[in-house]
Amino acid sequence: MYKVSDESLWSGRVDDGSDSSHFRFHQVIKVQDINKLVKNDSAFGVIGFSSDEGVRRNKGRLGAAKAPDEIRKFLAKLPYKLDEKIETIDTGNVVCENDDLEKAQAELGRRVNKLFDNAMTPVIIGGGHETLYGHYLGVREYIGTDKTLGIVNIDAHFDMRDDPQPSSGTMFRQILDQDDQAGYLCLGIQEFGNTKALFETADKYGCNYMMEDEIEADNFQHTFKKIDSFSKEYDYIMMTLCTDSIISSAAPGVSAPSPLGLDPKTVKKLMTYIAAKENILSFDISEVNPLVDENNKTVRLAAYFLAETMRSFNKKHV
Repeated sequence: MYKVSDESLWSGRVDDGSDSSHFRFHQVIKVQDINKLVKNDSAFGVIGFSSDEGVRRNKGRLGAAKAPDEIRKFLAKLPYKLDEKIETIDTGNVVCENDDLEKAQAELGRRVNKLFDNAMTPVIIGGGHETLYGHYLGVREYIGTDKTLGIVNIDAHFDMRDDPQPSSGTMFRQILDQDDQAGYLCLGIQEFGNTKALFETADKYGCNYMMEDEIEADNFQHTFKKIDSFSKEYDYIMMTLCTDSIISSAAPGVSAPSPLGLDPKTVKKLMTYIAAKENILSFDISEVNPLVDENNKTVRLAAYFLAETMRSFNKKHV
C-alpha cells in the first residue's frame, strides 16, 4: 500500500540555481523512501493518501485519489518561503488497494507515526476526507492514550454519520465513540449541508462548532476566541481541511460543491491562525477532486493552502 513518490512531479521554472532567495519548492524538496528516513527535527514530512473509497461509500463523486500527485505538481512551482533551515521531504503515498479502506487508514496511521518518530511534522495530502481517520490514528499512536487531543475541522459537514461502513462521512463519530480523550471543533458548518438529525448528533456528542455565516461576522474576533478556548482544553491539537467547505466558484473540484461556502481568504486565515498554535502537531488537506476540477482551480488552491500553512506552522515536538 506504500509507494515512493515520482520525482518528476517536482519540476518547474528555475530563476536561479544557486541563490536560495529565488528558489521554488521543486528546487528544495527531497524525495525519500519513508523507510529510509533519519531523524530531523526541522523538517516537514509530506505524505499522500491516495484514496476515495470513503467517498464512494458515502455516495460522492470519485476522483480524490488522484489529488496527492496533482497537488504536488502545483506546490512544486510555488516560491519556497520557509526558513532555509527547514527541510521539506516528500515521503510518498499510501494507496488504498482493493477497496480496503480500513487497512489503508491503518497504514496511513503507521506512516504518520513514523514521521513523528523521526521528529518530523506530518503534512498529509488526501484523498477523500476519510484521510482524517488515518491521520488521527497516527497522531494518537504517537502521543499515547493518556494525552488529550483536540481535532479542528474546517468543513461544511459534521461527518458524524452512523453508517454500516466507515466512510468519508463517519470519521468524527468513529473517533468520539472510541476515544474519550478526544474533542471536536468544526468551523464552517452549513445549515443545508447537514440534516436535523446530524445537528442533534453533534449536540449529543458535545461537539463545538461554528456556522459558516458566523465566522467573519465580527472580523474573526469570536472565531479566534473559540479556537483559542478549544486549543487550551487539550494537550495537543491537529487540523484538517475539507475543501468542500469553500465556495464552489473558487473550489469546484470537490465531491460536494458548496455554492454558499467560505471564501478562500477566510480559510487561509483560519488555517494559518490554527497552525501557529503552540500545541499543534500536524494537518491534512482533503477532498480535492482533480477529475471534476475547472482549470485546476481547486488543485492550485490546495497547493497555496499547503504553502501558507507550512509557513505559519509552529514546529514544536512532543
